[in-house]
Amino acid sequence: MRNSSGVTLVFKFFHQGPGMKLFRWLWAAATVGLLAEAFRVAMFVVPADEAQGDIFRIFFYHFPSAMMTFLFFFVSFIASIVYLVSRNSNPVRAMKADAMALANAEVGVVFCTVVLITGPLWARPVWGIWWTWDERLTSTLVLYLIYVAYLLLRRFAAGPQMQTLAAVMAIFGYVDVPIVYFSTRWWRTQHPAPVFGGGANSGVDPRMMPAVWWNLAAWLAWGILIASFRYAVALRDQLKEQKEALRALEVTG
Repeated sequence: MRNSSGVTLVFKFFHQGPGMKLFRWLWAAATVGLLAEAFRVAMFVVPADEAQGDIFRIFFYHFPSAMMTFLFFFVSFIASIVYLVSRNSNPVRAMKADAMALANAEVGVVFCTVVLITGPLWARPVWGIWWTWDERLTSTLVLYLIYVAYLLLRRFAAGPQMQTLAAVMAIFGYVDVPIVYFSTRWWRTQHPAPVFGGGANSGVDPRMMPAVWWNLAAWLAWGILIASFRYAVALRDQLKEQKEALRALEVTG
């Protein structure tokens, strides 16, 4: 019961504390403002690309979404490790880590979906094809499918064995992230060199960087907002399941 009480206090803090509610509303308002400004700068302020024209503006959503994919999957990866380490010694910490892993995996899948949609939309007019099975695209699709499988496992299975298997799957899935990132360095792919740190010919026109930074900030704020809501919901669901299990034990006893 002590573990249940600890999780209940955490849940109340995230859902019922007046200060936390105000903070969430302020964060949501700031996120909307950032998204609006990011759109304005990307669509109307920075110039069109000299070679690609206005189609290049997809980059301002494609690139930040890829970065957010890596970031939120990384948080899920760390949280999954914490869950595996503490699931026997500290059940409360493990429960919170498991909820954190699930929430960030969900947000990461959303961003990865955006990457896989905006990529072909950009590729068709620039490369003349919607999709090619090069190393960057294939490894990204594999990453997406691994985490979709993770979410399906979480949705249709139950119990601590499922949580342990899901944590292992999240850790295994993140191994693909470095492959996605370094694929353009290790193999000759359809993709150009990395935007940052890719060599002498990498990068974008400095005049376009404001749109990059605004969209990175805006989508990071959006991702944190959604992940925080999903974390609280996942924690509430786990607390409910724990109470139901305790009640079943009491009835059986």
